[in-house]
Amino acid sequence: WQRYYTPNDPRFGNLWHLNNTGQSGGLVDADVDMPEAWDINRGGSPTTVVAVIDDGVQSTHPDLNIWTNPGEVSGDGIDNDGNGWIDDIHGWNFVFNNNQSEPLGSDRHGTSVAGVSAARGDNNLGVTGAAYNSQVISIKMFDGNSVASTANIAAALRYAAGINAAGNGVWNA
Repeated sequence: WQRYYTPNDPRFGNLWHLNNTGQSGGLVDADVDMPEAWDINRGGSPTTVVAVIDDGVQSTHPDLNIWTNPGEVSGDGIDNDGNGWIDDIHGWNFVFNNNQSEPLGSDRHGTSVAGVSAARGDNNLGVTGAAYNSQVISIKMFDGNSVASTANIAAALRYAAGINAAGNGVWNA
């Protein structure tokens, strides 16, 4: 048991939202008390998948553990896991109804959210996320300045919850 555990990631000291020591003129302890929480559960679990419903998550980011759908065969054009989404290897794009859930253009908000949530920790690289041992699934609901429809928001939430596209069954999300 180590009191107030901190990971070895070089930029952890910049993450005022996880542990505010007054860096950059911030208010000391105006944070989520992450080191204290890590004393209880250090970084989540590799079997936990965090759904990031946003503008997409960069699947090749070196500090993220991107979920890979174990029920799909990449690129075969078949819905191998029977969830209603073809080749949803790393998530789904509800804007264009395809498996291209990477962010486009300069907006990388979803990747940033994934980092705050689950950037790999204790790997001497970049930053650390709250659940740094966990995986991330990219669920794209926004594209640039587009407005998400109510139907797409509902579908994205159902997908994250493991409800199939038809709404009458579940899959291992």
